[in-house]
Amino acid sequence: MNLSSAHPLSDGRTTRSPLVRALRGERPDSIPVWFMRQAGRSLPEYLAAREGVAMLDSCLDPALASEITLQPVRRHQVDAGIFFSDIVVPLRLADVDVDIAPGVGPVLGEPVRTPADVDRLLEKTLTDEALQPIRDAVALTVAELGSTPLIGFAGAPFTLAAYMVEGRPSRDHLGARRMMHTDPESWARLTTWAADVTGTFLRAQVLAGTSAAQLFDSWAGSLSLADYVAHVAPSSARALTHVQDLPVPVIHFGTGTGHLLPAMRDVGADVVGVDYRTPLDEANAMLGGTTPLQGNIDPALLGAPWPVLEAHVRDVVERGRTAPAHVVNLGHGVPPDTDPTVLTRVVELVHSLPA
Repeated sequence: MNLSSAHPLSDGRTTRSPLVRALRGERPDSIPVWFMRQAGRSLPEYLAAREGVAMLDSCLDPALASEITLQPVRRHQVDAGIFFSDIVVPLRLADVDVDIAPGVGPVLGEPVRTPADVDRLLEKTLTDEALQPIRDAVALTVAELGSTPLIGFAGAPFTLAAYMVEGRPSRDHLGARRMMHTDPESWARLTTWAADVTGTFLRAQVLAGTSAAQLFDSWAGSLSLADYVAHVAPSSARALTHVQDLPVPVIHFGTGTGHLLPAMRDVGADVVGVDYRTPLDEANAMLGGTTPLQGNIDPALLGAPWPVLEAHVRDVVERGRTAPAHVVNLGHGVPPDTDPTVLTRVVELVHSLPA
């Protein structure tokens, strides 16, 4: 399917941007950099905008979601905006009883653990009408970004399913890992539903104007390679089929997934995000030297003395040169207590380095 003539990749606004070129495997004139969770609690303007507004409500208010997305682009001059949302937003849009409890994270009113629970879940659908606030927010944002690309955001099916099974955040995801083995049929039905919901959510963003898309599998690092391949990769691949007919590059990222990188690429990703645990030159070797990489500054070092952080950033960039292309990012999200001036300084450093 072709994108509309007004899409930034169709009218040329973002086609030659450093980010899009790097995601497509090129080496642009400057090294692109953005940060996961760049729109968030590290910014005083974010805290002011969010004051008195619940997280999911802010995600579904087009004007507010757009403003929050734009804030770090204005402040840091990063090479991309990342659409402000949350992994569980498509669940809320599909009428699943979910909320984000302050200090806890996503909490489900009714966890999905039995075949009957899955039956009830499958009665819910993500309608085109429900996606209108998402399309509106993307359109507002793209109109302001100009030649800076916007990246679409969605959670991978395993992470969505893990939240639904556990009912809340979990350190080891025992319930989800148990279900995939003890009731593989229900697990497959659950993750297929999650794949279609999150894939539809991502597709809506791309059609509305994002120039790239990123699938976040926050909890995949808890899995063995065998479990990932057998019980998770099929649904991740299904999610990405929702955007495979669109000419946008796809990034796939998970934390603690150094042992899964080739498998995560093989579900249909063009670019692999690498967390801070795996050096980029090692990740490149694991991937056969053929896949653009994104990452992987250690977020902990954002609070280190500048000479320590500068040396680390330079090392990340040097290791990234082994890959066909490289987008600088963190190896996880921006910690809430990060001094935003440090992020601006990192952007300036990366942009000053030879491409």
